[in-house]
Amino acid sequence: MNPDLELQLKTLPSEPGVYRYYDKKDQLLYVGKAKNLKKRVLSYFNKNLSGYRTRIMVGKIHRLETTIVPSEYDALLLENNLIKEHQPFYNVMLKDDKSYPWICIKNEDFPRVFLTRTKIKDGSEYFGPYAKVRPAKVLLDTIKHIYKIRTCNLNLAPAKIAEGKYRVCLEYHIKNCAGPCEMLEMKEEYDEKIAAIRGIIKGDFRQAKEYLVAQMGKFAEKLEFENAQMVKERMDILENYQHKHTVVNATINDVDVFGMTSDETAAYVNYFKIQNGNIIQSYTTEIRKILEETDEDILEEAMIEIRQKFSSDSREVLIPFHLSLEIPNVKLIVPKVGDKKRILELSEKNAKEYRLEKLKAVQIVDPERHTNRIMAEMQRLLRMPTEPRHIEGFDNSNIQGTNPVSACVVFKDGKPSKNDYRIFHPKTVVGPDDYKTMEEVIYRRYRRMLDEGEPLPQLILIDGGKGQLSSAVKSLKLLGIYGKITIIGIAKRLEEIYFPEDSIPLYIDKKSETLKILQRVRDESHRFGVKHHRTRRKNSTIKSELEEIPGIGEKAIELLLSKLKSVKRVKESSRETLEEIIGKNRARLVWEYFNPN
Repeated sequence: MNPDLELQLKTLPSEPGVYRYYDKKDQLLYVGKAKNLKKRVLSYFNKNLSGYRTRIMVGKIHRLETTIVPSEYDALLLENNLIKEHQPFYNVMLKDDKSYPWICIKNEDFPRVFLTRTKIKDGSEYFGPYAKVRPAKVLLDTIKHIYKIRTCNLNLAPAKIAEGKYRVCLEYHIKNCAGPCEMLEMKEEYDEKIAAIRGIIKGDFRQAKEYLVAQMGKFAEKLEFENAQMVKERMDILENYQHKHTVVNATINDVDVFGMTSDETAAYVNYFKIQNGNIIQSYTTEIRKILEETDEDILEEAMIEIRQKFSSDSREVLIPFHLSLEIPNVKLIVPKVGDKKRILELSEKNAKEYRLEKLKAVQIVDPERHTNRIMAEMQRLLRMPTEPRHIEGFDNSNIQGTNPVSACVVFKDGKPSKNDYRIFHPKTVVGPDDYKTMEEVIYRRYRRMLDEGEPLPQLILIDGGKGQLSSAVKSLKLLGIYGKITIIGIAKRLEEIYFPEDSIPLYIDKKSETLKILQRVRDESHRFGVKHHRTRRKNSTIKSELEEIPGIGEKAIELLLSKLKSVKRVKESSRETLEEIIGKNRARLVWEYFNPN
């Protein structure tokens, strides 16, 4: 270690702040934040440091810099800005350079309302951004169905209109515009519509409804019932839009919601902006893990980044788990029941669906990454020292102890390797004894692999509970390889996973890909075993009738069946045909047995 770095580590402050790691070439490796700089930075230089990628990074650190700030939240903000500015190699980032659409209310006389991807600092109002353009278009179309607002880019300053420079266009004649260019609509009335539109975009429909109700009243007083009906239809459009977009109690207002799910390689964060019970913004992103980051670390980073991206200043944020972070004037809530809990669950569901879509795409585009992710997940869930790239599954098949077979199936990188499948016929077990059969088969399988120098699997899966697992463990101990291979049992009823010398089973999430692979190995070993058991039983049944013929042995029976394929064809064959297959004397015995007269 660099002597200067050693000295820096000894003199670190115990204050909140940001630390930066540099390599020998003075390239920035990593930026991190800490509530206690000394405690956090020293944890990287612990001898028992976990995480392969973290150890690689620490090995490259040549020097560090720190910046003390007033609070952990200030540290998070500074960290976020430094990451965006320098993009260090080992930092997670929301890699999102797309431009998002905004709804703009233009700063002009008789303002236009339109979609744009460019924000101009001219006093105009921008609402968004919208993660997808379709919801923004649906909202804008709804607004235009309800209100007649201009779409032209004319300068409608009062002086210009007073000069009589403009004439109404086609939009006026098809009743999409009320004609402010010729003063057919007054500015006060137009501004009233803009105020209602502003409310709709924000999720507040009250002013819009009040405006439409007033319009209906005016037309009704004048007995203009057709116009009143047109306004009523616009009210129906507005209420239909509100009904579709109201997801929780309307009293839940100005709230941010963050749902999250993660796996070994990435985290997926969904963001909702709730106004008056309506989701007015929805955004989901994938954040790749680099240094075995925790969900808490990633969520803190994502919250700051996403709230900045969407210019959110909500003072209430719903999150799925508690964070040590404190944001000034913001209340972080982990809801347990009620409407807030339901909206958080909806956000988490969106994150999970987004993850599934991404994984399906990766499976097609980058199957190696897909496999690596599943192997890493299996290693973690099954508490294995290495990834289970080579899995072997065992199952016994017999009916009342007759014609027993044991199947061994092999999976490599999560996929069946059928050329490596094996069938065992128990040699030392008499009767239906699953435990002894499993003990014999496991011993024979791995005794041979050791003798022939073949690579052993990383994982053995036994179809059965604690009894079958204990029998398999006995054989591994006899061979001296117990502890070198992870061995587990899987019980069918509740899909419990049993570990040796542990009476409490492991229950894996039913949707987990780890469980799906284990189930597939179990089902494949069962299928393969049953298939060969049936074949053996069928052959045994066929042979039994021929075995009753005095003087006919097993070799003669095998010759007959290999040539004629069935007992029926043996019965129907001529004496000459039988003589060609098994000789004159044995052919006579078979012929006379099936043709006694």
